[in-house]
Amino acid sequence: MAEKTYNDEFWMDRCLELAKEAANIKEVPVGAIVVHKNQIVGQSFNRKEIDQNPIAHAELLAIQEASRNLARWRLSGCTLYVTLEPCIMCAGAITQARVDRVVYAAKDPKAGAIESLFQVFDSKGLNHTPMLDSGIQQEKASILLKDFFKGRREENAEKKTSVKRDLEVSL
Repeated sequence: MAEKTYNDEFWMDRCLELAKEAANIKEVPVGAIVVHKNQIVGQSFNRKEIDQNPIAHAELLAIQEASRNLARWRLSGCTLYVTLEPCIMCAGAITQARVDRVVYAAKDPKAGAIESLFQVFDSKGLNHTPMLDSGIQQEKASILLKDFFKGRREENAEKKTSVKRDLEVSL
């Protein structure tokens, strides 16, 4: 019996599940997986708040896990799926890890290093540049991010109102 193969939408759906897990624990909802030979070899979501670590991005954690599971740092033959366009730090790690292909859902106009803010992989002299695909499940990823940040803004507004009320009462 032939092994079932999955498409980009299938893998991005898994990334979106991870992103939702992140949102549920108040992390920025970004999920990433590394696929090798039709199997997930690394996966994570953003963990900056949980780990109090500025480099705990979903992509870096998924790449790190994939390297451990495959027992090699060169991730040739692997595809990285991620719900948000990688930042410059993650783009550097993708190059260093020799990831063959990167597929991402939503553009990141504030920090995206693939096409939005920077175009890192267009730089001459890089020792490796992956194949790129974007826009896979873009609407779902964008809605998840917008809803998350809307909720954060509302929480922050409530906190400010509460502090203001407390100050008025104590005066």
